[in-house]
Amino acid sequence: MRIVMKFGGVSVKDGKNILHCANLVKKFSEGNEIVVVVSAMSGVTDALIKAANKCYAEPSAGYIKMFIAEMMKKHYEAIEYAVRNEEIKAKVISTTERLLDELEKVLRGISYLGELTRRSEDYIVSFGERLIAPILSATLLSIGVDSVALTGGDAGILTDKNYGRAKPIPGVYNTIKSRLEPLLTIKKTVPVVTGFIGAADDGSITTLGRGGSDFTATILAAALDADEVWLWKEVDGIMTCDPKYVPNAKVIPEISYQEAMELSHFGAKILHPRALEPVMRKNIPVRIKNTFNPDSPGTVIGSRTEETTDIVKALSLIANAGIVNVSGAGFDFAEIMSEVFRRLADEKVNVIMVAQSSSELNLSIVVDSRDLEKAYRTLKSLENGTIMVDKISDVAVISAVGSGMAGTPGVAGKIFSALGRNKINVIMISQSCSEYNVSFVVNSNDGVNAVRVVHDEFHLGN
Repeated sequence: MRIVMKFGGVSVKDGKNILHCANLVKKFSEGNEIVVVVSAMSGVTDALIKAANKCYAEPSAGYIKMFIAEMMKKHYEAIEYAVRNEEIKAKVISTTERLLDELEKVLRGISYLGELTRRSEDYIVSFGERLIAPILSATLLSIGVDSVALTGGDAGILTDKNYGRAKPIPGVYNTIKSRLEPLLTIKKTVPVVTGFIGAADDGSITTLGRGGSDFTATILAAALDADEVWLWKEVDGIMTCDPKYVPNAKVIPEISYQEAMELSHFGAKILHPRALEPVMRKNIPVRIKNTFNPDSPGTVIGSRTEETTDIVKALSLIANAGIVNVSGAGFDFAEIMSEVFRRLADEKVNVIMVAQSSSELNLSIVVDSRDLEKAYRTLKSLENGTIMVDKISDVAVISAVGSGMAGTPGVAGKIFSALGRNKINVIMISQSCSEYNVSFVVNSNDGVNAVRVVHDEFHLGN
């Protein structure tokens, strides 16, 4: 089998876990061709973003030196534990020092120039993955598995220049295949590829968006015609709901691509929202597996042909959101809608959910709470006497997902009857044309209770 394995940030947060991941790769590499995708150590990406902004806003040579020293300590300790071969250890320490020297120069440049562009921010946050890939590769070498570390650009992930949310360019799959296929079939080595990052045609580093390592794995899998993608997480699989909200949530053994995409869009953090697009076209299954419970079968995401008895399969909750309302009369509504979404796109505001009144006089847009003020400000200037813009903060979005909902009468009625019995007021409702999803908005104080009520109503924990 040809398998693309992706290891997440928490899984590789220290030397012990890096060695554990390497041993998993060694175990499954016997008789299989393996490509590994890796995320930054836990907390490193956030630390890099914070450092970049601090150097821009409050330049300090002392802060930069302290930050680089902390990064060196974190990665050096991981190397010391995970890489037992002294010759290999010396090489990866040298690589780490070179990368951190490069990072220090970039941060100093931000401080001197007083400028932080999206391009330079992508360059800075890329160091998380660029630091960990050589360490995991060296760990594999030290336990007898031939390996080579590659950046996303080295592996052929070429993108446009939409820094922060880059997309692969046409022809990228052929480029990836030409670069990685010889490593797998001729050299019999395990490439360890940096997740999350790619490269533009001028060689500049780009990123695929937060959580983009999942996307990296599925892009590589599609390019290499892999048999499966294994996303190693810290849970046993996709669950009927986040167990921190619903303690009796259970693992779902099998779920369709469409169901998983709906869940990821509406807040389930198990998967990058765009990750399934590349593998859907080639019908490559994706397994969610637990790094620390590898014998658990996990959840398989794929094209399901058999009938399902589950009406609602899973629930997701976005606990902190807001609504911007655009309303009025006497205007071309299609023109206003076009302008609304253009402005939100220009400001990089991610729209979670939309509802439009039947009279075409009201458009309600749900966004993450972090984007609410930005969305409100950018749309407020549309007001002209006939158009009004207002906002509602502190709301939660609940989404019920399941292919069994399609063609089944009374699903929405059952959901809203249960909410009514529990005195939970629904502010806004939306349903996809596929009938795989019913989403609604409630006050944030009712969010957790609402998701528990619906979970119990459909007996998802049984």
